Amino acid sequence: MANDYLTDETPLGPARRPRLSAVKRWLASTAHYAADLALPPVCIACRSPLDAHGALCPPCWSGIEFVRPPLCDRLGVPLPFSDGAITISSQALADPPVFARARAATIYTGVMRRLVHALKYEDRHEATRFLARLMADAGRELLRDADALIPIPLSRTRLRTRRFNQSAELARRLSRISGVTFEPLALTRTRDTASQVGLTLDRRRANVAGAFAVPPRWRSRVEGRSIVLVEDVSTAGSTANAGAAALLTAGASRVDVLALALVSGSPNFYDR
Repeated sequence: MANDYLTDETPLGPARRPRLSAVKRWLASTAHYAADLALPPVCIACRSPLDAHGALCPPCWSGIEFVRPPLCDRLGVPLPFSDGAITISSQALADPPVFARARAATIYTGVMRRLVHALKYEDRHEATRFLARLMADAGRELLRDADALIPIPLSRTRLRTRRFNQSAELARRLSRISGVTFEPLALTRTRDTASQVGLTLDRRRANVAGAFAVPPRWRSRVEGRSIVLVEDVSTAGSTANAGAAALLTAGASRVDVLALALVSGSPNFYDR
């Protein structure tokens, strides 16, 4: 199913107002004015004053490091060079993932690290629309033929502590942008897992092995469908690989992975 996405009203870069009738323009401007009086717009990263809500100031925008081609077609990590053909990294050849392709919008450093931390640990949800737009742009080829967006689920313990799943919030916004169906309950954790932070690659894999499943009542939402698995930050790809394995076991025809940010020190990251 072709998806004509990127229809969300928030632009990437300089703001452009949509074409509206005179009445709609007046109502929109009045609503924006009232909102600005109640909550003056600030940069979503550094909180400096801005002219519009949900945006970055120029210095913070310049501080985002984007994932740029050439990329490994399977893992989506930057490569040092390309001859123009489809390129598969040595890591993907030696240890191929079960998912078809992975893509990430940015590198997890500086401004992006600050934005992710604000979302996850400070309940700062005002950035989700902006962040999802970055993901939609980076995942254009994945979203074009996707049937469903499924977020990496949190454990029950972590969900109770954090009160929301940041990957689900990003996937929800991606669904609005792309028109791809959002299926937040189609993948669950079967057990609590330790934090992946600081673990070796082998321990990461062991930590999440068999930790995901598709509940029987949701199998029909997965069987025969092309799935995009959504996560906030990708380090070694172990979590996404385990989630993709569960979806494929449940009958998904294909699983791709779309992340907001890629950790530059991960084992699957290649010097550019």
